[in-house]
Amino acid sequence: MDKFILKNGLVIDPLEGIHDKADIYVENGKVIKIAERITKRGVKQIDLDGLVVAPGFIDIHVHLREPGYEYKEDIESGLKAAIAGGFTTICCMPNTKPVNDNPYITEYIISRANKLKLAKVYPIGAITVRQEGKILTPMAQLKRAGVIAFSDDGFSVENSDLLLRAFQYSNHFNTVIIQHPEDNYLSNGGVMNEGEVSARLGMRGIPNIAEDVIIARDIMLADYAGSRYHVAHLSTKKGLELVKEAKKSNIKVTCEVTPHHLLLTDRSIEEYNFSTCVKMKPPLRTEKDRKALIEGLKDGTVDVIASDHAPHHKDEKELPFEDAPFGIVGLETTVSVLLDRLVREGIISLERLIELLSTNPAKILSLPGGTLKEGSVADITVIDPQREHTIDPKKFYSKGRSTPFAGWRVKGKVVMTIIEGRIVYADL
Repeated sequence: MDKFILKNGLVIDPLEGIHDKADIYVENGKVIKIAERITKRGVKQIDLDGLVVAPGFIDIHVHLREPGYEYKEDIESGLKAAIAGGFTTICCMPNTKPVNDNPYITEYIISRANKLKLAKVYPIGAITVRQEGKILTPMAQLKRAGVIAFSDDGFSVENSDLLLRAFQYSNHFNTVIIQHPEDNYLSNGGVMNEGEVSARLGMRGIPNIAEDVIIARDIMLADYAGSRYHVAHLSTKKGLELVKEAKKSNIKVTCEVTPHHLLLTDRSIEEYNFSTCVKMKPPLRTEKDRKALIEGLKDGTVDVIASDHAPHHKDEKELPFEDAPFGIVGLETTVSVLLDRLVREGIISLERLIELLSTNPAKILSLPGGTLKEGSVADITVIDPQREHTIDPKKFYSKGRSTPFAGWRVKGKVVMTIIEGRIVYADL
């Protein structure tokens, strides 16, 4: 369809301050008009009474695995998972094989995604060659090829001088440095959060300070360089406090948190009987850290919720806990678990959730979307806040199946995903 009217939905757009029942007229991939009632002869009407219509959701932290690890996930399976989860746009991390540290890999990813015509894909380029932390990538060439930010996600850039130069170069491209905050010397091969639970279980722990010390250093470097800095998958109370203080000082810092760090703690390892579906990095932290992240959602310190979708083959995740890789899937569970456990419980409003999943990600990475204002691209996510369902990994489009949310009975579901005026997913 090149034109249609979305009728009777509750339209919520935090950027435009819209929270009203309204119709939306879409034509040629654009939002043409929003009004209380729109009637056009010969134009298809889609009744969305009782449903919520939001700007398309954007996940800025996704591992698509292709090229090189297609047995874990490929671009097609990842994008099918994205649209089923309500994401019109995703940003993919560079830890592929080969690493996205040169324009040829960037162009390959974009080309593959464009041919599929599913979710939009914006690659994030590596900061250092092969993510080894030794030599900066050709950042200018990567930016021209289509990279929208830089990260060595999975690794911190521990060389402060190298990272400072990356910050300084990023100023020329008006882009963002995204850091995986972890001091590997302090994490020292840990497999879960360091604390009372790890001590009782006899497992090597990853202390909060391994994350906090990198965040503190990076904020100082970003301030010195006058650069934009985004903290990936922040998980600690102290790290959040550092970000909050930096913002008060007008340092250009933003941060994201994940659904699993908002909803689970290190005690889940016992509760899930050492299942590797609760093994991720950063690890699940304490209840004190979890509550701090929730407060960060409420007071505005947290800017984005991202899935950190990190699929692995089932044979890898079925290894003993200590030996299995870090990472779980999240594209197809994020919206539902947040609607059920945060919005339905009254912890945050639906408007705030949409801001965290759409408005802010678009703003931070300067992406199209994040709004439904007239003339904007028609990237739209439709959710049914009353739809109950059980999360079943067997029904995932992703090749990954490892999720701690399997079997959860939740209320709230994505029922339609529209990209540039094309209905690419519908479950009405």
